[in-house]
Amino acid sequence: MTNSPRQPCLGKVYLVGAGPGDPGLITLKGKALLEQADVVVYDTLVSPPILAMISEHAEKIHAGKRRGRHSKLQQETTRLLIEKAYTHAVVVRLKGGDPFIFGRGGEEMEDLIQGGVPVEVVPGITAGVAAPAYGGIPVTHRDYSSSVTFVTGHEAVGKYRPQVNWSAIAQGSDTIVIYMGIHNLSQIVERLQAGGLSSDTPIALIRWGTQPEQTELIGTLGTIVEQIQKTQIGAPAIALIGQIVNLHSILSHSRPSCL
Repeated sequence: MTNSPRQPCLGKVYLVGAGPGDPGLITLKGKALLEQADVVVYDTLVSPPILAMISEHAEKIHAGKRRGRHSKLQQETTRLLIEKAYTHAVVVRLKGGDPFIFGRGGEEMEDLIQGGVPVEVVPGITAGVAAPAYGGIPVTHRDYSSSVTFVTGHEAVGKYRPQVNWSAIAQGSDTIVIYMGIHNLSQIVERLQAGGLSSDTPIALIRWGTQPEQTELIGTLGTIVEQIQKTQIGAPAIALIGQIVNLHSILSHSRPSCL
């Protein structure tokens, strides 16, 4: 009787949401996993205070993506996670915000499952809610907004295959939260106005949300492009559009403190 080949022992990959930047906003479960991890594969926008929570014994691998500067292709990152799961018990894929909100967490989880690797998601607080909150802008309010749309601006107009129906969004939501849209904002603003939004519609750009350097730029659809050119505000930034932005002048005086 011949012995069958011994199968390698599989670890587990955890897709952990780091939250928007303030280290006080990562979940207790996410923090505990960083302290237990054997390997942490992290994105560019994970803040230094959260990276400092990682066990000193863990292997730390940067796999971040920024516009025009991709340190690793998506396929390479997934392959790396699978390889590490065959040699380590706890592998953390650390993502800014929430893994399932424009974080490619669903794609990575699908690939890991197809690769036969155990995987679990640990949600995080998304920047599209937290950054406006730190700037005194709730995304819902009984007097201003009963609906919210989260949309990516990264694949928007001017790209090879526009997927976002900006006209429908203009008509269908009280509050519009745009991720990764600052580079395409002039075209997005044009499409939203063509879809029926007034040029007087308020818009807020929030940069480095929930971190000590958070800044807000408040304007209207008719003025914001010129304001961006004057201030040179850039990514990473969230755009928030709707009458709800008017609350910034009232509520921003009670800004939460970053830890």
